[in-house]
Amino acid sequence: MANKKSSKLLHPESPFEELLISCYKDRMIAYMHAHPEAYDEAAKLAVTDKQPFAWRAAWLLWSCITPDDARIKKHLNKFIRYIPIAQQNQKRELLKIALSMKLSERQESRLFDVSIDLWKDISKDPSIRMMAFRMLLKITEKYPELIHEVLLLTNEHYLKTLSPGVQHSMRRVIKQFTGD
Repeated sequence: MANKKSSKLLHPESPFEELLISCYKDRMIAYMHAHPEAYDEAAKLAVTDKQPFAWRAAWLLWSCITPDDARIKKHLNKFIRYIPIAQQNQKRELLKIALSMKLSERQESRLFDVSIDLWKDISKDPSIRMMAFRMLLKITEKYPELIHEVLLLTNEHYLKTLSPGVQHSMRRVIKQFTGD
């Protein structure tokens, strides 16, 4: 039964899903600009387990939106709630979308917790962990009292699974915050 479900998920069920797997990025972006209604379809698809369409929809949204985009704002709470259960690529793209938005205190609180969990999980893909860390930094800019909590999460245990280049970048960021 699982094979039938899996094979079904690989087949597009709408013109938008077909676009996501058959076109290059520039054509997808042009489509989004020409069809504003597609933002809602992409946002709804981005918070499903229908892969590979879900993560591609989130990726396309991030590629098309402007900072604090009103077309996405109404979907932001769903995105934030979905991040913990999303697939790996989907998590990264949903975090990127959230990073581009102005957040309410409640959204910041939820994202802070989610981002700490993602950052601390050293088995996660480094790109996801870096997006989570960027979210932590964004929130600490608004709430500087949280920086000490974030800095506790930058010891060698959390850095060792990152590439040498990313480790170097992380250490520079940490120095900016600590003043060392």
